[in-house]
Amino acid sequence: MTQIERALKGEITEEAKSVAQDEKLDVNVVRRRVASGKIVIPSNTKRKVKIVGIGKGLRTKVNASIGTSTDIIDPAMEIEKAKAAGHYGADTIMDLSVGGNISEIRRAVMDAVTLPIGTVPLYEAFAVAAERYGSVTKMPEELLWEIIERQCEEGVSFMAIHCGINRLTLEVLKKQHYRYGGLVSKGGACMVAWMQYNDKENPLYANFDRVAEILRRHDVVLSLGNGFRAGAIHDATDRVAIQELIINCEFAETGRGMGCQTMVEGPGHIPINEIEANIILAKKMSGEAPFYMLGPITTDIAPGYDHITSAIGAAISASYGVDFLCYVTPAEHLGLPFVEDVREGVIAAKIAAHIGDMVKLSDTDRDKQISKARRNMDWNTQFDLAIDPQRAVEIRNKRKTSDEHSCTMCGKFCANDMLQGMFEKHARATDKE
Repeated sequence: MTQIERALKGEITEEAKSVAQDEKLDVNVVRRRVASGKIVIPSNTKRKVKIVGIGKGLRTKVNASIGTSTDIIDPAMEIEKAKAAGHYGADTIMDLSVGGNISEIRRAVMDAVTLPIGTVPLYEAFAVAAERYGSVTKMPEELLWEIIERQCEEGVSFMAIHCGINRLTLEVLKKQHYRYGGLVSKGGACMVAWMQYNDKENPLYANFDRVAEILRRHDVVLSLGNGFRAGAIHDATDRVAIQELIINCEFAETGRGMGCQTMVEGPGHIPINEIEANIILAKKMSGEAPFYMLGPITTDIAPGYDHITSAIGAAISASYGVDFLCYVTPAEHLGLPFVEDVREGVIAAKIAAHIGDMVKLSDTDRDKQISKARRNMDWNTQFDLAIDPQRAVEIRNKRKTSDEHSCTMCGKFCANDMLQGMFEKHARATDKE
């Protein structure tokens, strides 16, 4: 049985207990929210993973995407990227490989880390079709089902599956005169090409019950993929995106009713003034299914800095109730991320998640503690509380000062140092809070 089926029977699973302990919540609250589909726990029965809860009332989680391209196939680097993602605080990893021996790379990544692993099965299906039959448009439908089943058997914890692409959404796309940014989802674009070439309905839409049943058997979380997500801020919240969102929210409810854990994916590029509306729509239409925000990137003019443009959007998204963030690296729009890009992307997303949780969960205690440490010139405590202690230490050590008590920013004119002892009685009162 799946987490949702067991929760509906009143069972408190070991996974639910772990989430409750980690999040400092009553375990019965966690169980009820799993039962209602408001929390998901990606933990395939075939693989032992670090337990992570995603959803209502929990800390915002961060996914790090890795994977080969057809131009750069370096399995060893993908393993290092996965390890780096875990080291710097990612909660999950998605292997989006499309080049090389995809299943072998995925298994190596799964052996290297204990985090839940996600995939996009369409990627492997279309990559195999291109190699075996010469074109993605010649993919046999049964190949897609074989790959979904096999990835579940291997222990994948969650899958982004593009069920919301269908003939109706294609017609909407045509009627709105395409887009500024075109289609930017690899899986979405390949499925559209396949549908157009074969004059067929998307099998993932037409056979949704089959999708949900395969994932239910292995307790794999179904992430309803955002194949028509905007790749330019001027395409955000357009008719085709909303049409796909409606379908995905309906499927979230249907899948839940079949005992399959589900979540809904959100837009890629979006101006900050449209973020709240997208979250409200997704949450209301899906019955508060966990919302997985891809980025979001909030301006199109900063290639090389899109870990920053997305962190801005991610912080706002988390504050409005997004449950799960997909990081963006500095390499976005420019090339395949390397290990250092993964570090930058994870840290930026973790900062954004915390900023959002400061509002969503009133989670400000860590900020209060590091503020006191700064006031007291307590460097070790500052490093312990920092989101990336290694970076903080590196920067301080490169700017050596004759007085280890202060730093080179102000030197002998350090504001806190000047006032040490003057407000000691008041500081003690603050420290009791």
